[in-house]
Amino acid sequence: MASCKLDKKTEKWIKEERGKGSGSDYRPWLTVRNLSSKGRSHRVMGHLTGRTHHFFSDTELAAFLLLEWNPAVTDIREQFPLRIEDTLTIADEANIRHPEVGGYHQVMSSDFVVDLSMPTGPQRLAIQVKVSTDLMDPRTVEKLEIEQRYWKLKGIPWYLITVGSLMIK
Repeated sequence: MASCKLDKKTEKWIKEERGKGSGSDYRPWLTVRNLSSKGRSHRVMGHLTGRTHHFFSDTELAAFLLLEWNPAVTDIREQFPLRIEDTLTIADEANIRHPEVGGYHQVMSSDFVVDLSMPTGPQRLAIQVKVSTDLMDPRTVEKLEIEQRYWKLKGIPWYLITVGSLMIK
């Protein structure tokens, strides 16, 4: 595995313990202030967690609202960081270039990690949300492959939610 090279901003976020905690104490890895969105971004108060959630698209917001009102859901953590040491190893083993910017490795994240209270089935699951046209981009598919393998390694079910993009002429 290649050594992990992080920029100052990422090191600062790690020290701030972003991506740690649960419920009202959870701090997302990314917030709407940290990243520009292709579409609309949203900050929404969650009744389940009692904190503000950060979303980078209408699709993420729609998925959140479905989760927020599901009686089996006990916690929702958005923009959940994946352990970079693991994603670097997975990328290396799969011969996929790990995400980086300016020569620095980027921490990957899942849109949601959800805790459930159910008598049977998984107690936690991970979700990534994409517009279906994003799946036409080979690089996006490569990054999804790293993410899917990451959660498989952790023994946590991973789901990809896609929606078609609406085109009005």
